[in-house]
Amino acid sequence: MAEENHQHHHRGPWGHLVRGMWRSPLGILGVVLTTVSATLMFLGLIVEVFGLTDNIYVPILAFMILPGGLITGLILIPLAAYLRRRQWYKYGIAKDHLQINLSDHRHRRMVIWFTVLTVMFFSLLVVIGYEGYEFSDSPFFCGRVCHKVMAPEYTVYQRSPHAKVACIECHIGPGAQWFVRAKISGLRQVLAVMTNSYSRPIPAPVEHLRPARDTCEQCHWPDKFSGKKVKTFIHFTNDNQTTPEKVDIALHIGGRNPVTGEFEGIHWHVSKNVKVRYLAIDKKRLHIAKVKITRPDGSTDEFVKKDMKIPADINQSETGEDSGWRTMDCIDCHNRPTHTYDLPEDRVDFGLLSKKINPEIIGIREDSLAVLKADYNTRDEARAQMTNRLIELQTNRHGIDYVKRYDADLRKAGAYLLDAYLGNVWPNMNIKWGTYGSHIGHQRSDEGWGCWRCHDDEHADAAGKTIPQNCDLCHDEPK
Repeated sequence: MAEENHQHHHRGPWGHLVRGMWRSPLGILGVVLTTVSATLMFLGLIVEVFGLTDNIYVPILAFMILPGGLITGLILIPLAAYLRRRQWYKYGIAKDHLQINLSDHRHRRMVIWFTVLTVMFFSLLVVIGYEGYEFSDSPFFCGRVCHKVMAPEYTVYQRSPHAKVACIECHIGPGAQWFVRAKISGLRQVLAVMTNSYSRPIPAPVEHLRPARDTCEQCHWPDKFSGKKVKTFIHFTNDNQTTPEKVDIALHIGGRNPVTGEFEGIHWHVSKNVKVRYLAIDKKRLHIAKVKITRPDGSTDEFVKKDMKIPADINQSETGEDSGWRTMDCIDCHNRPTHTYDLPEDRVDFGLLSKKINPEIIGIREDSLAVLKADYNTRDEARAQMTNRLIELQTNRHGIDYVKRYDADLRKAGAYLLDAYLGNVWPNMNIKWGTYGSHIGHQRSDEGWGCWRCHDDEHADAAGKTIPQNCDLCHDEPK
């Protein structure tokens, strides 16, 4: 009986190692960390797959934090065993060498359990790793995780024509090189968020953005002949809120003309056989000092705006990473293809057209613009004050009886104006009406936006020929 008890309590080297690990704080930490992380990761995966919650912290915890805990725990377990073994040798405790004997049923059972657990943990890490990769590349991650910084961009993205296109398709594009560069840049941006040192507003245009031929032209084809496209511009005035002014123009979008085989129209600027380069003297690229054109026959021409002084820190060399020259592509005109911010006049005019703002209320257009353009310290302040300000302006204009008659319409208009404001203005990010402009057309040409940056009849070549500002180059009346 004593011999049987002695055999029962006898432990081999593996038994001593495993039992000793439980007496090591490091070993216990490794086991607990591994078990808890694996369990929570599995639960988080189930929650995310079945869409049981839209809490942004669940995928962050399950896909980005807990995997680190699991891997750390798996490293700590053998490390604790190794340190335990070294401790035995240090104090002269004799222990047998570790051996795996598959003829021993205990060793076979241990190997089977080790293999099963390894496969389980590895499979879980692979699935979580893939989900984490997908999550970190999703618009939800870009817009919601860094919600304080990216709330403006994410909001306008959701209403844009590219709302179904993932952020990475434009900001990163295909290929491992750009993916790695984007992730490294992302670490810098995360640090800026954590230290509250990010730019307000986010600078535009984005520096080091991948060329449009690698991103935009994966879906769009500027070589395709698009011909003319008729566009209608609708505007109201403060004097006439009921009948809009309508202007129809035919845009010469162009492309390769199938009849002549030549590139023409607006898309001539980015055609394959033409290269347009320009030298801007400011980061927003609103002021163009030089334009250089390389034509299909190989001839070149340089147009210079002589009265524009080029700062000394602008590198005028056409080569090198710090060159101030840029090759024109889609983004130089379509500079807000996704993150499009509205102007207050456009939102008010749309409200009048859609009857969300009652055009029968006298002075409503002028008062609507006044409350939209008013300075609010926070978005919450706009929520609290905007409708009341509109009613107050109308009361000062017409009196209390008139306002009572249109009370429901004024409150409806106030709600519409507030929605327009919240979709375009973020005081905490220093984003106001007009912070981000568009280069499509020449709506704000007096501020430097649009086609007239170059087409101003002031950029001239050596022979005196200028880049024309002829309206018929880009559009005419529909026929």
